[in-house]
Amino acid sequence: MKIAAIQMVSGTSVPANLETARRLLGQARDQGAELAVLPEYFCVMGMKDTDKLKVQEKAGSGLIQDFLSRSARELELWIVGGTLPTATRDADRARNSSLAYAPSGACVARYDKIHLFKFAEGQEAYDETRVLDPGTQPVRFELASRDGHIYTVGMSVCYDLRFPELYRALKADLLLVPSAFTYHTGQAHWELLLRARAIENLAYVVAAAQGGTHENGRRTWGHSMVVGPWGEVLAQQADGTGVVMGEVVNSRLREVRQRLPALNHRVL
Repeated sequence: MKIAAIQMVSGTSVPANLETARRLLGQARDQGAELAVLPEYFCVMGMKDTDKLKVQEKAGSGLIQDFLSRSARELELWIVGGTLPTATRDADRARNSSLAYAPSGACVARYDKIHLFKFAEGQEAYDETRVLDPGTQPVRFELASRDGHIYTVGMSVCYDLRFPELYRALKADLLLVPSAFTYHTGQAHWELLLRARAIENLAYVVAAAQGGTHENGRRTWGHSMVVGPWGEVLAQQADGTGVVMGEVVNSRLREVRQRLPALNHRVL
């Protein structure tokens, strides 16, 4: 099954970001992808934290969700819409939600980011808890590929990558990590963490990232990649917009897990 990690350098305009996303999703489809994953906040990277509250949507309706549903249906793709801000009961707080759409256009899963990022290094500082509420539940869904194989797909977002217990709980064949890693933390830890999660879980990893310098001045690390279940980097792109193609091979997944049945050896 061919899969695509979509890399973007999203700006402040939702319509412009959606136009770019649609173009890249079309490229993924044309290259044979069955699943395409967009990066965290593919729809908007605002000038300040509170800008995301201006475009938050109620679950099940809104410009961004309609775009994802329509694109999945028209392109006949499984699409995971990186993340978008979804409304809570408090107008001043949102959830950072990753939504999965089947080729029918139906939303089959929603994951709200559990671990919220907080980091400070000199003048660079982030604290997602200022405007976001955390999710509480791990989420996975089943994907039927065109060749008849059924894959369990585990959902996560960016900072979740640092918490291996989440991925243990997912028990998935394919792990998704839409992200907007900072340049500073990405340079140090991004590839290392992605490969570790793949190795620990003997699973494929698809990491779709923001990668470049944004309108708001923020610089993201990029390096979207597909990682195999033995920890090998199958494909990646350093920066800029693009489509990173990889392939999930069912026989490879089964062979690795049979040769090294570490998942059956867990004690704790």
